[in-house]
Amino acid sequence: MKTKLLFLSGCFALLSFGFVGTTSSADTKIEQTLRDLDAQWSAAAGAKDVDKTVSYYAADAIVMPPNASRAMTKETIRSAWKEMLTSPGAAITWKATKVEVAKAGDLAYVSGTYEQLMTDASGNQAKDRGKYVEIFKKQTDGTWKVIVDIWNSDLPAPASSEKK
Repeated sequence: MKTKLLFLSGCFALLSFGFVGTTSSADTKIEQTLRDLDAQWSAAAGAKDVDKTVSYYAADAIVMPPNASRAMTKETIRSAWKEMLTSPGAAITWKATKVEVAKAGDLAYVSGTYEQLMTDASGNQAKDRGKYVEIFKKQTDGTWKVIVDIWNSDLPAPASSEKK
């Protein structure tokens, strides 16, 4: 009886390791897919392709750019990106540093760093750098789309010219 129990325990342990390995392999594939998507998305934004940039969002996405109201419709998201990408001297790139996939394999987050060039209110070229988090959701057709996108600067906020 003891030998049979030991044998069954060993089989269960091996079977468990098999499931862990399969999940890990699937997670790794999803992680690579999301890293590739994020890099393609950054390239689209770098090429100032507004339509392609916006195509990475789900229909019900929420975008929370720094120092601006959140955008919750395709039109307001497109408008926000159009303003960022088409302003004089604008350039943006980002790179994922971490991808975490939910156990169910239907949600994941990507975080990383970005660099952005823009023209400030005085007409001078300004450089920003910061971090971001994107939440991706697997769609019914098997594609991954961003449902939440937020980023913010690592630089200190500019001093206000208003006196209190």
